[in-house]
Amino acid sequence: MKKYECGPCGYIYDPEVGDPDNGIAPGTPFESLPDDWTCPVCFAEKEEFSPVE
Repeated sequence: MKKYECGPCGYIYDPEVGDPDNGIAPGTPFESLPDDWTCPVCFAEKEEFSPVE
């Protein structure tokens, strides 16, 4: 599963870790995050993220 980086702040969403503080279980791919999920650091929307190579 790919990691995704937040453009504005550099936060990396790691699907192996998820975002447990916001109800996202470990193992959740970025593509499966709810449309209203935002960056837990700067609250940017999903569209602001890009895959990490």
